[in-house]
Amino acid sequence: MSRATRVLIVDDSASMRAVLNRILSADPEIEVVGQAPEPHAAREMIKELNPDVVTLDVEMPGMDGLSFLEKIMRLRPMPVIMCSTLTARGAEVTIEALRLGAVDCIAKPAGNPLEIARDGDALRAMVKAAARSSVRQGPTRLAPVASSGPGQRDVVIAIGASTGGVEALFSVIGALPPDCPPVLVVQHMPAAFTNGFAARLDRESRVSVVEAVAGMPIQRGTVYIAPGGANHMELVGGTAGHIRLRPTDPVGGHRPSVDVLFHSVAALGARAVGVILTGMGSDGAAGLMAMRQAGARTMGQNQSSCVVYGMPRAAFELGAVERELSLTAMPEAILAACRK
Repeated sequence: MSRATRVLIVDDSASMRAVLNRILSADPEIEVVGQAPEPHAAREMIKELNPDVVTLDVEMPGMDGLSFLEKIMRLRPMPVIMCSTLTARGAEVTIEALRLGAVDCIAKPAGNPLEIARDGDALRAMVKAAARSSVRQGPTRLAPVASSGPGQRDVVIAIGASTGGVEALFSVIGALPPDCPPVLVVQHMPAAFTNGFAARLDRESRVSVVEAVAGMPIQRGTVYIAPGGANHMELVGGTAGHIRLRPTDPVGGHRPSVDVLFHSVAALGARAVGVILTGMGSDGAAGLMAMRQAGARTMGQNQSSCVVYGMPRAAFELGAVERELSLTAMPEAILAACRK
């Protein structure tokens, strides 16, 4: 029997520490080895207890969670899950934390801490996946591609990602040229964070990055991030079509779902390129298979460059992935697949 995942909870709220402890301790495969009210105590506990995973509050007195995360990733890189309030400030800091190497994030309720227990199964799965993840120290800086190159086809690029995907998308989207084909992205993320994520990506990219809005027409040089929470994102109307957001039930536990996006883009046949990046679970595998069977070019991130080799593995084992590539090779490979 494998050893339980050892977790250190760092949060200045005693009630939140108690709730997280109760949620995580309900799983026999997880052991909460310590609870710290602030980063200075947490630093000593990390040295003494050697946890597998740290849950870290974004906002704490003395030293904020982001500053503490930077120290962890510099001095003792390890899997960290950020806990953030559903505020604009919380979203901004969380996006930066994920960019710096935090594995994932959970949204803390603004009122009753017990509300977080509704997602107990997801939190426990997240912690166990984090313990198996490959820690990264910030996004890989990829050389920007000068242009899409000659012979560009009229195509649409669809990308799906989950755990570790924020880092990966900063790398891939940041390398794309201003004239690239339209890109549709589903990144599993709390609803309050996707707008801030799109804004941050937009500031650091040569393409325009926006949070998708229903009815928005797609165009070259623009990346559309699916809004979190209430809707699935689909493409309708072909390569000159528009965004459709549908408030239907979650698919595979996700809304928005990568599978839903990929199935909609599969209607384009050979005029589509599908990409599946790092992430926990299997969302996107069936949709990418539908794209490949329809004639689209498909690719997946390889194991060595993934934070969590879950979604790409599921797609590869299903036969949906035409080529497996490192994150470094991904931007040029995507653009090459768009050429005649």
